[in-house]
Amino acid sequence: MEPDFWRARWENNQIGFHEGKPNALLQRHLGALALAPGARIFLPLCGKTRDIAFLLAQGFRVAGAELSRLAVEQLFAELEVAPVVSVHGPLERFSAPGVDIFVGDIFALGGDLLGPVDAVYDRAALVALPAPLRARYAPHLVEITAGAPQLLITFEYDQSLVEGPPFSIPPAETRALYGADYLVALLESAVVAGGLRGKCEATEHAWLMERG
Repeated sequence: MEPDFWRARWENNQIGFHEGKPNALLQRHLGALALAPGARIFLPLCGKTRDIAFLLAQGFRVAGAELSRLAVEQLFAELEVAPVVSVHGPLERFSAPGVDIFVGDIFALGGDLLGPVDAVYDRAALVALPAPLRARYAPHLVEITAGAPQLLITFEYDQSLVEGPPFSIPPAETRALYGADYLVALLESAVVAGGLRGKCEATEHAWLMERG
């Protein structure tokens, strides 16, 4: 997807991908990451997800990356926090106590600017990218997070029936993308109620990925 595609979706409020409550799979499987209190969790392509408020309420710190500045402005408005905004080359950083969100192209975000993270929670990034970008994104994410463990959520459905995003990512592809860097374990597979956009049956997979 081109950057303008996502910016337009936010500007036109076409954000059906946005969940208005914390993700159920996150709530069920966050404990699998075995994080210490105050751990810092990175959410790539985070939008204004309510998962951030949920994680903050659990006592964690959050870092995120998001292409749309509008989404990040709405995020901080909903958190009722005024961020400090700073410019770092092609990226902007919105910061408040416990929260750092980087606005711009995630491929321009390096580990030095992101800083240390204890885990990655990816619900919206991998599934938002077409296959060629997924192949580029996966190793980039591993690199900038120094191989931090991940809780990854993917969809699987008949891609010929519905166009992505979110894209269908079968388990074999997940293992191919990350198997060289992690032990990849399937935590849960859940049927998507009502199917994907009501058009076809779909399954959501929750994965735990850790260094061997």
